[in-house]
Amino acid sequence: MVDSYRTKLAQQAMNPVYPDEVSDEPSEFIEGAVKQVTINSYERDAKARAVCIAKHKAICQVCNFDFEAIYGAIGKGFIHIHHKVDLATIGKSYQVDPINDLIPVCPNCHAMLHTEEPAMDIEKLKLTMS
Repeated sequence: MVDSYRTKLAQQAMNPVYPDEVSDEPSEFIEGAVKQVTINSYERDAKARAVCIAKHKAICQVCNFDFEAIYGAIGKGFIHIHHKVDLATIGKSYQVDPINDLIPVCPNCHAMLHTEEPAMDIEKLKLTMS
């Protein structure tokens, strides 16, 4: 299967498809190939997360979404924790202040915050919501 996918990619490179040539009928959509990726992973402190949630609750501080209120017991405590200053921009380990440096946000708001580099300010995202 992987070999047939590679063959199709090679054919596509030799015969590019231009937007005005795309048919309305989808052909084949192949997913699931395994590829190896190397990334940087930044350490997180579980205790800092717990302090942040104790202060702000497990409720999105942008849109007020509460997983437990919607999903019941399986949503209890579920929330992403956003670093107000991107760890990647700091570039080294540092002592985090869980109250002032971290903020609970739902996965959707978290993704929206990271549509800008550096990450968007919480207040700016709140203003974009209607």
